[in-house]
Amino acid sequence: MKLILLGAPGAGKGTQAELISEKYNIPTISTGNIIRAALKEGTEMGLKAKEYTERGELVPDEVVIGIIEERLELPDCKNGFILDGFPRTIPQAEALDKMGITVDAALSIEVDDSEIVKRMSGRRVCHKCGASFHTEFKKPKKDGICDACGDELIIRKDDEAQTVLNRLQVFHEQTEPLKSYYEAQGRLIEVEGQDKVSDTTALVMAALSKI
Repeated sequence: MKLILLGAPGAGKGTQAELISEKYNIPTISTGNIIRAALKEGTEMGLKAKEYTERGELVPDEVVIGIIEERLELPDCKNGFILDGFPRTIPQAEALDKMGITVDAALSIEVDDSEIVKRMSGRRVCHKCGASFHTEFKKPKKDGICDACGDELIIRKDDEAQTVLNRLQVFHEQTEPLKSYYEAQGRLIEVEGQDKVSDTTALVMAALSKI
């Protein structure tokens, strides 16, 4: 199965991607993770991306498309993949088409903006190992401390409230039009994000079983 996950930042795409990956035994390709790794390692691409991510803006197409193209050529993508965070713009979707890659579906997880802000501003990430927690939905055993390694939990700059609002504006302007793009191809599937992750997962799996 070749799948694109759509939805606002914080809609739960990453969580659903993990579950879909496990069920269908296909890799999840998250541009966010790839870019964050590059930022941490201080690579040339990471340095280029840094100024954009810190403002909550999109990394330029030529940088992202290059990473994705290389990643899809690896052997583990032979039987399918999940793209999480790509494409984010119509030009990126067109670039994917030009690569000769046809997806089975674009799955959009629908969540209101007010809920997104609540979800993302409560996220906490381990400074050392990268484990993720939430002040409301996934509390650490000890406030501000990572369960996995005992290091300090921090708020990522792109989870700060103002940055979240900036990211949502960018999403509505640049990424949301992809729904119409894939709807025109007959590949769009919409699922309403639920309060419980398991409820969203049930809707996602039911939708994918019909492809």
